[in-house]
Amino acid sequence: MKKLDKAKAQHILIIEHDEDRMSALQNLLSIGGYRNLISASNQDEAHTLIRSLKAKVEKIGAILLAFDLPQCDIFKFSEVLTTLDGHDAIPLIFLTDKSTRIDEELMTRCHRANAATIIHQPVEGGDVVPIIDLALALKSERDDRIANEEKLVRELSEKRIMEARLQYLVSHDELTGLSNRSGLEKTLEFAILSCTNFKQRGALLDIDLDQFQVVNDIEGHAIGDRLLIEIASLIQKTLEEDAFVSRVGSNLFQVFLSKVTQNQALDIAEHLRLTIDDFDFKPNDTVYNVSASIGVAILAPLERIKQPSEIMSRAHHACYTAKTLGRNRISLFEGDNDHLTGLRNDAKWVPLIRKALKEDAFQLVFQPVVQISDGYVAHYETLLRMVGEGGELISPMDFIPVAERMGLIHHIDLWVVSHAIDYISALPKESESIAFTINLSSHALQGDYLLPILKQKLETTWISPSRITFEITETAAVIDFEKTRKMVTKIRALGCRFALDDFGAGFSLFNYIKNFPVDYLKIDGQFINNLANNTSDQVLVKSMIDVAHSLGKKAIAEYVSDPEILNILKEFGVDYVQGFLLGKPQIELLNEQYIVLSDFKSDPVDIKKLITKKSYL
Repeated sequence: MKKLDKAKAQHILIIEHDEDRMSALQNLLSIGGYRNLISASNQDEAHTLIRSLKAKVEKIGAILLAFDLPQCDIFKFSEVLTTLDGHDAIPLIFLTDKSTRIDEELMTRCHRANAATIIHQPVEGGDVVPIIDLALALKSERDDRIANEEKLVRELSEKRIMEARLQYLVSHDELTGLSNRSGLEKTLEFAILSCTNFKQRGALLDIDLDQFQVVNDIEGHAIGDRLLIEIASLIQKTLEEDAFVSRVGSNLFQVFLSKVTQNQALDIAEHLRLTIDDFDFKPNDTVYNVSASIGVAILAPLERIKQPSEIMSRAHHACYTAKTLGRNRISLFEGDNDHLTGLRNDAKWVPLIRKALKEDAFQLVFQPVVQISDGYVAHYETLLRMVGEGGELISPMDFIPVAERMGLIHHIDLWVVSHAIDYISALPKESESIAFTINLSSHALQGDYLLPILKQKLETTWISPSRITFEITETAAVIDFEKTRKMVTKIRALGCRFALDDFGAGFSLFNYIKNFPVDYLKIDGQFINNLANNTSDQVLVKSMIDVAHSLGKKAIAEYVSDPEILNILKEFGVDYVQGFLLGKPQIELLNEQYIVLSDFKSDPVDIKKLITKKSYL
């Protein structure tokens, strides 16, 4: 017998006081293939009828209940009827007349009373038969799951205990006894169906233990496992019995709450967070206080969630947000979540970066750095661009942060260093005095991958290492100061030089600078942009130049955009300048190695005499 035919063999209980409506319902259900119809006209009669069924209550497949049943608390009556078989499972459908407005508030009240849905009284067929078909199909799935679980319990006590245990572990976590990811996904599939067809709400909590790794590392895995068991028990005791608790990762739990609104879910999550925060874990004489970051994702009709993986991912993203905002807090998933937006952006850029690396779709451009004393182009800063699909040059600000997050920056560092040295070695003999600076990422000096490649390139190209200056940012230099300093020392021993970029971005780092082996300090452009109009910037820039000189280093000012700024920097004694005023980044080098500047004794600088060739702009 097919499942639907088997479902239609169950009893349909109709509780309706209006004889005409009762008769119409019986006719519709009979036409729809339902033959086992039992009916009652009031609450007392329904109770009498149910008592007469005795052990056959489980044969009731669905209940149709008149919403306007006289002398009856309809919501309490619904709660009693839906739990006749010991489970919150018998589908109950409220029937009401057209005068009743079925809105979100009424639907929520019905769901709280365990009703599957509420519809208007069917007329000439209506939707009642398809809805009962669907309700019975969902109930059948639930009954099969319960029957399978009961069968599994029986098998565990029999000779086939090992086989049953393996089946159990397919959907359960061996350590805590909770459901695992597979079991959770089945529950979410059922919840999504109920949401789609009956507008039943729910929420998924993603619970990450903040201090678990500390306990696990200090006390060992056995104590870490004990902590997970105690937390699993604490979660189960804190929540209602119908909450579905699962362990889906090392220290990650996910809990599905059915028939809750957004505010109710957030209140439950906060109560759970506080309970975990108050929990003292005492494996021995030491007391550990753990906390939890909890992400909340809502299941509701407007969310249009189709797969369990969607709501699981949303809850996990919300939990990640809670952790990044300081841990030990709750966070609700929102569609414009910054982290999710960032992941989508990364997902877009990663294949483009990989393709550019594979196809050499990067381009080096060069910006002149001018010695302010005589207008001599002291060197060029080597900058990186990505070549887009249409041949356009893409700024590194668009792809370098992604490369750093996604582990591709090492490949870009090597590409830039290798191609820059090849470019320098290919220049004609008359250009052998031209020097270049090459930017390195914050990761380049934290590993050993750069030094051997650099040695190999210098040995095979025979260019003078003194023509190469590597630039690193001030903040990157102190990520691991000692490791960075040692690597800088090794590279300088080859004959290369170093410049510290973005100098002044962190004034607390001055104590590092005096012990850091660099040749140039490059003042952060934010202090140069408005130098002519901001006296505070002038004081700071003058002090940075003085600090650089007192440490025996040269000072470079970038972002020089107009003659007035240039004049002020000259007065402050800066050594080198660069910016759009003196030359934009270009694929080719300048035709001349001198930029003719006006006599600095005259004031102000004459912009017409500042740059003598259009190609410089």
